[in-house]
Amino acid sequence: MIVIIDYGMGNLKSVYNALKSIGLESKISSNKDDIIKAKALILPGVGSFKDAMDNIEKESLDDLIKNEVKKGKFILGICLGMQLFFEKGFEVEERSGLGLLKGNVIKMKENIKDNIKIPHIGWNNLIYSKDDNLLEAVEEGEFVYYVHSYYAQEYDADDLVAYSEYGTNKIPGIVRNNNVIGIQFHPEKSSNIGLKLLKNFGEMIK
Repeated sequence: MIVIIDYGMGNLKSVYNALKSIGLESKISSNKDDIIKAKALILPGVGSFKDAMDNIEKESLDDLIKNEVKKGKFILGICLGMQLFFEKGFEVEERSGLGLLKGNVIKMKENIKDNIKIPHIGWNNLIYSKDDNLLEAVEEGEFVYYVHSYYAQEYDADDLVAYSEYGTNKIPGIVRNNNVIGIQFHPEKSSNIGLKLLKNFGEMIK
């Protein structure tokens, strides 16, 4: 059973429906026992870094998530959920994240002259940095769907699995450090490619 962590923000139902469509059993929950018993965790997210971390800490989910990850449990962060894995976010104000990955989350660079507008909304292709079993049967150059204004920087280069380019912004699209996996785009909105990535995640946690 995969638990999609409900901390009051995020595209919970769409992630749940995507998992259901590929035969992965999941449950939306903030219950501590559910999270402890889960085979794997998904942290989705839509909204601001600060509000998300405020909610997570208010529900005392921060230490619980860190402890489960420390035990070796797989966790997948989607969009804002991935950003929360990093050490700090700078949306509205400086705010500490979960610190599961090295790096900070900052605003992307806009260039109106070259039609590089923020937020970055739409399809963009993936460029691979290294092999990973999350990318099994997914060809380099496939397009995925992004909706965001902030992105991770100052991350560990060894954690970068795949990225996209948007103007001068090099967007970490997929990052991974052992059992911690982050996806900046929305796999649940990325058609068959996104579903394939979620299916690969399911294979990894068997």
